[in-house]
Amino acid sequence: MAALHYHCFLKLCEEWPVDKTKRGRDLGTYLQKRVAQAFWEGENTQVAEPEACNQMYQSLAQLHLNYYKHKYHCPRDTSFSGLSMKEYKLILSIGTLEEFQEMDKSVWQKLQEKFTPMRPEEKHKAWAWVLS
Repeated sequence: MAALHYHCFLKLCEEWPVDKTKRGRDLGTYLQKRVAQAFWEGENTQVAEPEACNQMYQSLAQLHLNYYKHKYHCPRDTSFSGLSMKEYKLILSIGTLEEFQEMDKSVWQKLQEKFTPMRPEEKHKAWAWVLS
């Protein structure tokens, strides 16, 4: 039975798209990591709660197949903000988020980063120099 669960989750992970613009924040990548943790023994992993495992698989499969998108069809491809899906993908990409974080930094933080040594041993020397 555990082998069946394992193969179902593996198939789902293979089919789930991975968005390269969201390194480390993508649902497909997260799903792959969680399946690897849960089935760390592969087919030999013992599933403690098979019903909960089945329910989790069914829920993820419905999300993957856009079950709710088709069941509750929305006539427009926008949201409350009026932005399209393409615009949301651009905003949520890693590059844009890094630009926003850079804009939010104060002048003092930017100066600190510019003059802060990169290696840990240099940090100790810099603090010793400042304190002396």
